[in-house]
Amino acid sequence: MSAYSTAFRALTSGRPLRPDEAAQLLADLRKEYGQELADAIERDLSDQFRRAPTDTDGAFRRKRRDYGAAMRVVNAFRHLAAASPTLPPQHRRTT
Repeated sequence: MSAYSTAFRALTSGRPLRPDEAAQLLADLRKEYGQELADAIERDLSDQFRRAPTDTDGAFRRKRRDYGAAMRVVNAFRHLAAASPTLPPQHRRTT
């Protein structure tokens, strides 16, 4: 089940989420959103840097170099979205 569906169900069920459940749900949403955004950017970049019939070999090499640089940024974004730490569980102390 996607994180969006889980969040919707949690918001509409009327049952409050525990802090650790909410933190995990937010982390899942961040990961899923980051992956979807990176995939959309990658599709756009592959169309933008495709070889045109009028491109010379040099122009295509420049396009390929620029595409590689852009993909490194997209992959870094993917990694950042997936690797961000989640909040630790919140413990209440009663003294």
